Amino acid sequence: MQEKAQSAIIAEGLTKSFAMVRAVDHLSFDVRKSEIFGLVGPDGAGKTTTLRMLAGIMAPDGGTAHVADFNVVHDPENAKRHLSYMPQRFGLYDDLTVDENIRFYADLFGVSRKEREERSTSLLQAGGMREFRRRRAGKLSGGMKQKLGLVCALIHRPKIILLDEPTTGVDPISRRDFWRILYELASEGVTILISTAYLDEAERCHRVALLHQGKLLFCDTPNNLKGKLGKSVLSITSSEPRRLRAELEKAVGVSSMVLTGDGLHVVVDDGASRIPEFKARLNNASVPFRTIQQVTPTIEDLFVDAVGSGAASHA
Repeated sequence: MQEKAQSAIIAEGLTKSFAMVRAVDHLSFDVRKSEIFGLVGPDGAGKTTTLRMLAGIMAPDGGTAHVADFNVVHDPENAKRHLSYMPQRFGLYDDLTVDENIRFYADLFGVSRKEREERSTSLLQAGGMREFRRRRAGKLSGGMKQKLGLVCALIHRPKIILLDEPTTGVDPISRRDFWRILYELASEGVTILISTAYLDEAERCHRVALLHQGKLLFCDTPNNLKGKLGKSVLSITSSEPRRLRAELEKAVGVSSMVLTGDGLHVVVDDGASRIPEFKARLNNASVPFRTIQQVTPTIEDLFVDAVGSGAASHA
């Protein structure tokens, strides 16, 4: 855990339950100033609940958190003045134009007209939306609505932004534009905490916390995470990947598998020894395959293997 002076967000033992379900289980991590930090995990991992607690709109059952040097549990109002929270369904007004939505949120935060114009022009330009300023929000595509929501959330220049799965269902071009805005904000000193279910988006973050069922599995940089696997990953291409998986599920040395578009990523104990074994096994079973080669692990490989083996926290 970093010293408080170096961190914009510090979560310590955050815990939250709903009925009989522990949504967040003693979660601890820190987000450094000017960092893009990812909370990554599938639905039900506890991402939204964590963000809501950090935003001061949900009280934890246990633990505490500091946001912008304020204890968000005991002093949420002061913390809220320094952050902006963009939930999965941001409150845009479909009958208002892009400019009118921005003006509404700027007025809520007391932003002057001059500052609003300068800020909105810059953000809309970064998101490729300047030509749509007069279009009603209800007529925008899903990706453009998300970018407009981000502009509205940023119009008052918050020090910290909390983004809850902002790119879910967004087209690739809009996602690229979205991340371009985030990188520019980070370069300006803004701290960004973003949640996502897309493991490939973890690669875009400075650091990542991998969550599963409310618990922290790993927390580190994307490159360091790939080195934590401690096993080999084989990429096997085949015209019948599901048949390939069914055959290798029974093989010795296999830890976990991830289906790719044209084959499998197979996590094994020792790649060099397993390659000839797998080739012989697949040939004997008449399972077609094109290539078997050892590759660099991905974050998805690490996550799937950790969940399958019940790994504990490795912060």
